[in-house]
Amino acid sequence: MNIKSFLLGSAAALIAASGARAADAVVVAEPEPVENVKVCDAYGAGFFYIPGTETCLKVGGYLRYDAAAGDDVYVGGHVGGEHDTWSKSTRTDIRFDARSETELGTLRSYVDGRFQYTNGEDDGATLHQAYIELGGFQIGVNDAIFGSWVGYAGDIINDDVIQYGSDSFSSNEISYTYKAGNGFSAIIAAEQGSEEGGYDYTIDDYMPHVLAGAKFEQGWGTISGIIGYDSVQEAIGVKARLDVKFTDTISAWVMGAYQSDYDPNSFVTNINKNWYGLWEGDWAAWGGFAAEVSDKAMINGQAAYESEGTYALALNVAYELVPGFTITPEIDYTQFDGARKDQAILNGGSDDAFGGTIRFQRDF
Repeated sequence: MNIKSFLLGSAAALIAASGARAADAVVVAEPEPVENVKVCDAYGAGFFYIPGTETCLKVGGYLRYDAAAGDDVYVGGHVGGEHDTWSKSTRTDIRFDARSETELGTLRSYVDGRFQYTNGEDDGATLHQAYIELGGFQIGVNDAIFGSWVGYAGDIINDDVIQYGSDSFSSNEISYTYKAGNGFSAIIAAEQGSEEGGYDYTIDDYMPHVLAGAKFEQGWGTISGIIGYDSVQEAIGVKARLDVKFTDTISAWVMGAYQSDYDPNSFVTNINKNWYGLWEGDWAAWGGFAAEVSDKAMINGQAAYESEGTYALALNVAYELVPGFTITPEIDYTQFDGARKDQAILNGGSDDAFGGTIRFQRDF
């Protein structure tokens, strides 16, 4: 056998063997085409259709890092407490917003979950909001309505030194909102209350906390008001607010509140405190402004005062470094009086406090 015949025979054998193995090989089916995600623009930017359904979904939230130093403008003393240094916290907030159209109107379900890590400790997860809406009705857990209906105290980090009922307070609640279509809207609601600040504000029988509010919105601004009845303390809280848009870049607001049957000992003892009167004294007032000074920078200011004598000031600049990423340095000052002053001194502080915070936030 010459070398040529050997090579030809070897090649034939390899081809035959390859053909036998190919006959036994597993054939992988071609992947079936998957329907592309479709944009749903009926409810604004960011919504898409859940494949195979008529439900639109939006997923968003933010990641935030705060570093604070100086005095604690809430209670006096150094902001770092026993460590006598920086106070730092990281929070992530994840939101799911699902909507679809029905014969009764828009059906919406909304979930907002928070995870936070503060000063070396895991604060765990919190279900901040989780509710269902249909035809003006809403049921579930949401921000306390006494704070959310008229609006929050501006884009200030420490906006609740004098508490107005902020988004840090949540409750199981049922509400109905009527919208007239001409800028007028009204709300009635019932709340369970919650445990906040070492005190239990939840109802103790079948009678819920109840609220009623109204609002009128136009191009120049908004007038709004709300009244709440605390069924445990049998006391009321009333709040009214005026928002004015002076130009496309400058706006201001002022807000006042009153509570009945204020107990001077309630601030320190957390006893007999009104769920709709979380400030110290019969009344309190807040005011603030926002000024857009460039395409990237917004200046925000706030002043607050309560009838027992404490006042709080705050000023910040929110700078959008790149789209979706904002850096906000803020300075805060509180002059304590009344029970707040006694508590501040008891905590090793003085009758005033000056502190600062810088926030880094990525919205998505």
